[in-house]
Amino acid sequence: MSTLRDLAEEHTALRPADIDHLHRIAGDWQLLSDLSFADLLLWVPVDGDGTFLCVAQVRPTTAPTAYLDDQVGRIVGGAEVAHLEVAHRQGRIWREGDPVWYGDVPARHEAIPVRLRTGDGEAGEVIAVVGRDTNLSTARTPSQLELNYLTTADDLAQMIADGTFPPPRHPGETTSAPRVGDGLVRLDANGKVTYASPNAQSAYRRLGYASHLVGEDLAKLHRRLAGDPLEGTDAGNAVLAALRGEAPPRREIDARGATMLTRALPLMPAGVPIGALVLVRDITEVRRRDRALITKDATIREIHHRVKNNLQTVAALLRLQARRVAMPEARVALEESVRRVASIALVHETLSLSSDEAVEFDGIVDRVASAATEVAATEVSVGMRRRGTFGILPAEIATSLVMVLNELLLNAVEHGFPPADEEAAAPADAPRPEAEVTAPRPEVVVTAHRARKQLHVTVTDNGRGLPEQFDAERGGNLGLQIVRALVTGELRGTIELRNGADGGTEAAIVVPLARGTTDRLTGRAGPP
Repeated sequence: MSTLRDLAEEHTALRPADIDHLHRIAGDWQLLSDLSFADLLLWVPVDGDGTFLCVAQVRPTTAPTAYLDDQVGRIVGGAEVAHLEVAHRQGRIWREGDPVWYGDVPARHEAIPVRLRTGDGEAGEVIAVVGRDTNLSTARTPSQLELNYLTTADDLAQMIADGTFPPPRHPGETTSAPRVGDGLVRLDANGKVTYASPNAQSAYRRLGYASHLVGEDLAKLHRRLAGDPLEGTDAGNAVLAALRGEAPPRREIDARGATMLTRALPLMPAGVPIGALVLVRDITEVRRRDRALITKDATIREIHHRVKNNLQTVAALLRLQARRVAMPEARVALEESVRRVASIALVHETLSLSSDEAVEFDGIVDRVASAATEVAATEVSVGMRRRGTFGILPAEIATSLVMVLNELLLNAVEHGFPPADEEAAAPADAPRPEAEVTAPRPEVVVTAHRARKQLHVTVTDNGRGLPEQFDAERGGNLGLQIVRALVTGELRGTIELRNGADGGTEAAIVVPLARGTTDRLTGRAGPP
């Protein structure tokens, strides 16, 4: 299904600013739908030929829908859109006419013109029409709650026609909460409560206010209830700002172990401030879970920090032991163990700074590559380079993969390039291929890319290549045995060691990634 923007750009001449305003309405109109007990359909005129296109639709959560089928993308004209034409041409809310039938469902039509205010604050031209269609099959005598809902809905509908609703959204805010059903409080122009829904009354009771809200000055009440004076001042000032016609950011109130989220909206039909609408939601359990998650995250980070410290201690002990060992072979083995432990410590160090059990792996690879050139037991100066990006990897993959790359990089540096004494030992009159005479600087390149939920990694050098009798499955030193065990076991992947097409050695690794891992790597849902 095409998006609102796609449909508007394809079928209309609306400007980008107009489409942005329609997006803001569609992002905030669930409130109006719930207050109206009605479906809302956003209609835009098509090429001035009397037809209208539905670009968005929302159903109420407080009443049955008038439409079983989705209306987005539907183009209609003629008598079916006469009410939309009147609202669009005359710029007024249309409420006349008899009920219409959609199959077996009787419905009442209304049409609300949509204006985008100009830069100087004046009401602009009508750019679209909101159809408000109410299912009448369950019509009954409205209760006090329903009457207050409908009255508030009419005020907001007039504000859409004036171009003053929805208000600008504050950075970082979403439209998920609070909603009409969570709790609604209506204020008069003086800030006194004229109506509070049962859920709103219950939310304030959790904060310690047991009396009826009607007649209370809500700004003063917020200041009294909040345990934190600054928090109470902010919540109270938000109510006062809405009464002045502003749209303040949402505020939370904490009292007696409970937390309530509030959203204050000005009511200004026809530009006249008549009060405010305050939506409230008890989010005590949500905040309790948030605090528990924060505590858990902090604990996990502290564990990673301690693991890193312990690994560094182990590396230091092995390093001390290596210095005291007389046998060169034993000293080399201990130094290799030091490097392996240090590479794992890098992952835990990164995890200790992260709020998730995942790490940005590119920085780790760069540090491991730099360390490999510094500690490798070779006289040859080898350059390191990375192409592509690993992105964010979960800890269970990163820990094994960093050891694999550490071994491959050290192996490439130490065994891929002949030492200077071997080159000097060659007969002076021995023929030298032109490629050898003009050989580039020794270099190891790590390449990474993702494809089809797999991470493809290659470690390539431009050295002398694999020995002629090298057995890729069984040959190699301890480091290569560790690499094969980790890739095929822990990472459930594959590895292939081969000579490069242009010389040198190439190690190609393929690691499968779960769906959630791939999504974190690409930053979007679905396949990369």
